[in-house]
Amino acid sequence: MPNPEIRTPQPLRITARAEAEALVAGVLATMGELEALIERETGHLRVGRLREGLSQDLRKTELASAYLQGLEAVKANAVALARFAPDAVRGLRESHARFGRRVEESQVVLATARAVSEALVKGLADEMNRHARPQGYAPAGHGARHPGPSAPLVVSKSF
Repeated sequence: MPNPEIRTPQPLRITARAEAEALVAGVLATMGELEALIERETGHLRVGRLREGLSQDLRKTELASAYLQGLEAVKANAVALARFAPDAVRGLRESHARFGRRVEESQVVLATARAVSEALVKGLADEMNRHARPQGYAPAGHGARHPGPSAPLVVSKSF
């Protein structure tokens, strides 16, 4: 049974210059807000404040969804936009390229934070296992028997 509160957006059809400029302005505003949020997130992650950096995931998801919907509307109205607002489309392309570079930069920071986190956990596990290994030799020159695996290491994946 369909939920009456959830409405499927009707496809936007641009028929005038004002509508074209309003669509592009809306997409640019959403992109700007998303870009600012990503920059804040990246700044927090760069200095190791993971909790603060990842605290806006819900808002980022909402903005990304709105941005993608806006891009779909732009694609669906590409001919009308080129006719009614060519300068706005050119500005949108330039802004979109800049936004793509910011997203790539953010992904590099996220990948670095993940690699550092994994290295810390691996180092901790190795250190715990090192203390569990005997530090000597058994009779006849053979290495001492390892008592078995160490206790499991439990790590929370939430920051």
